[in-house]
Amino acid sequence: METERVVLLSGVRQGEVVPVDGTLTIGRHPDSGLCLDDPQVSRRHAVIEQTPRGTVLRDLGSGNGTFVGERKVLESRLSPGDVIRIGNIQMRYEEVEEGQAQAVQFRADLEGRMEASSAANVFATFFQTSALATPQQQRDAQNRLAAVYKANQIISSERNLRLLFERVMEQIFSLVPAHNGVIVLKDDKTGELVTEYVKTGIGSTVISSTIVRRALEHGEAIITYDAAEDSRFGAGMSIISQNIASAMCAPLIHQDKPLGVVYVDTHGTTNAFSKSDLELLVAVAGPAGVAIRNAQYVHELEQAYHDTLIVLANAIEMRDHYTVGHTWRVTHFAMEIARAMGWSKEKVGQCETGGLLHDVGKIAVDDSILRKTAKLTDEEYAQMKVHPERGARMLRDVEFLKPMIPYCLYHHERYDGRGYPFGLSGDAIPIEGRVIAAADTLDAMTSNRPYRKGMAPEAAVQEILKNAGTQFDPAVAEMLGRCYREGKITRVMQESQKEGRSIVCPFCSTYIPIPEGAKVGDSFQCQVCQRHVKLQMQNEAFFGELLAETQ
Repeated sequence: METERVVLLSGVRQGEVVPVDGTLTIGRHPDSGLCLDDPQVSRRHAVIEQTPRGTVLRDLGSGNGTFVGERKVLESRLSPGDVIRIGNIQMRYEEVEEGQAQAVQFRADLEGRMEASSAANVFATFFQTSALATPQQQRDAQNRLAAVYKANQIISSERNLRLLFERVMEQIFSLVPAHNGVIVLKDDKTGELVTEYVKTGIGSTVISSTIVRRALEHGEAIITYDAAEDSRFGAGMSIISQNIASAMCAPLIHQDKPLGVVYVDTHGTTNAFSKSDLELLVAVAGPAGVAIRNAQYVHELEQAYHDTLIVLANAIEMRDHYTVGHTWRVTHFAMEIARAMGWSKEKVGQCETGGLLHDVGKIAVDDSILRKTAKLTDEEYAQMKVHPERGARMLRDVEFLKPMIPYCLYHHERYDGRGYPFGLSGDAIPIEGRVIAAADTLDAMTSNRPYRKGMAPEAAVQEILKNAGTQFDPAVAEMLGRCYREGKITRVMQESQKEGRSIVCPFCSTYIPIPEGAKVGDSFQCQVCQRHVKLQMQNEAFFGELLAETQ
């Protein structure tokens, strides 16, 4: 399940996370859902509202205006990553999976009265039953085994890493009386602890870095009791203010290598956890570590696959100097149209891959044709027209890529049936092809070419709307127009180089406007390929240095 939020990027409340649940009012008025103490902010300045067509930011007649990026808006549908400016305060709109929305504070003073044992020893005691056990005790042991077996079946069947974290925590909460839970993994490169999932029921999420480090480094399972009563803690210590009564922590291990820990605690409940609960936590954490590592392998493989497709798309782009960035722009235009049409997150992800590959068939077109600056002859145009079918043939034998074939095969079909390669019309053209057709045409019309200057965006959008029902699907054209009015299209259009104010993206070769006030060493994002670029200068000229991706 996804949650929506804004993260404050500046001001005295920098770093604060504010959830968006229904309607979030913003202004200086004390009753505002997000109250901003800034003289440039009106008392009732703006509102963020969840609607059937997406989450919308609306200005409420403010004195100084509401901005998304550098664009002043009256109303705008928000996309993840949009930076909103209200007065002097900047904030970023985000959509996150449940469990990612809470930040975790690590403290070194939260141990309390602590018992620690080797996780392996705790796991071994889970299976031990006394010869003197009563029938009821034997039944309880059987029930615990059955519950852990069921939990581990559920965990081991999940391959999506993000969903796996959720499944692990769900099963732990079904077995032990926890209020809050956290999954923390160790970054192999930096050694730092990275919070991957948070489940919050009561109180804020503040956990002991000492307990976590000990569990991680020594492979110990740890339980604390009545931390607030421990004589080592004064009245002002955070464990008391957080009202944490008990906590447990167990390592996540794969092939004797520590991956991270799973931590749970309770608030205000004395002696909430027992040694039996710790055994249950360890019994789930063991298989969970294996499942997490397997899911990480799957994620790494999918990422490698995606990166390979990007390399292929870039190789095609490099063959035609005059259309650099075309694939990226078309992809993002199409994704915005897809979001506006209400496509699922999974379907929008397919749209991204399909957009990257929509022109892959051009790899079979001669360079002399691709790079020709004059009008193509009939024979050359006939050769160019084969690229949708060539691309589809390249994808058809790869199971993972079969859903992308419609983006490649049908993006030159016309709604009135006068397109190619099959002359399909109306709804007979798969929707994927209809979306890419509009996005592809918009970029072609607005991009500069050696033989002509690109059209103004407003004129290009109006031309597409004018041809709705003939060249383009009317519904797709309408959504493209809406995306343009909301600023979702303009920000990824090809920028004309302005003296001293733009640099070429080192990844996709599109011009990036240098943000106002940026100085050498600052980094910012290319709105086309989404890569981060650091501003550099050499021989009194600006250029961009590509930054390594963190994920």
